[in-house]
Amino acid sequence: MADDAAAERARMVERQLAARGIGNPAVLAAMGAIPREEFVPPALRHEAYADGPLPIGCGQTISQPYIVALMAETAGPPLGRVLDIGTGSGYAAAVMARLAREVFSVERHPPLAEAARERLARLGILNVHVRAGDGMLGWPEEAPFDAILCAAAAQEIPAAWRSQLAVGGRLVLPVGPAHGAQELRVLTRTGPDSWADRTLGAVAFVPLTAGLPGPA
Repeated sequence: MADDAAAERARMVERQLAARGIGNPAVLAAMGAIPREEFVPPALRHEAYADGPLPIGCGQTISQPYIVALMAETAGPPLGRVLDIGTGSGYAAAVMARLAREVFSVERHPPLAEAARERLARLGILNVHVRAGDGMLGWPEEAPFDAILCAAAAQEIPAAWRSQLAVGGRLVLPVGPAHGAQELRVLTRTGPDSWADRTLGAVAFVPLTAGLPGPA
């Protein structure tokens, strides 16, 4: 089964990523090295390399492989410190762990955060730090970051993220309403108070929500 998964992963890199313009060799290598089947629910392992998002519980999803690769490439590896908002299953953080020295990942749902932490440790990915918390606040004590990536759609870009991004760093995130048009945007901090902004295209993400969820 391991050989089958490796073959599926290689096909994913070739057909879903390289064929669509992902060209950074380090990103392609990272996507080819991380076993995506370990980051999806057991019942969905046979769909791990499908060309789309998959549910992972708590109303969250693991993003489409192409989107993970596009965001990673846009972040501009190699990188030092990266802030990852919306850990989910930990897949994107695992990919970024091969492209950055350290990854600090914040997940709103404590069960997902704990499961991701255990999964990453089991896979020997030791340069990702996961905590449950309000992603809109970032991780101020570990700032500044060379890149900030968010896996949930924000209607407005939190001020904390802007302040925690290093000059020259890139903030990659979907922006838009929960049930409307969203765009994947890249903000580059060109100076202490100056920014360059560009759009990569239309996307569909779960909404970014402040705070921790209350009891069920």
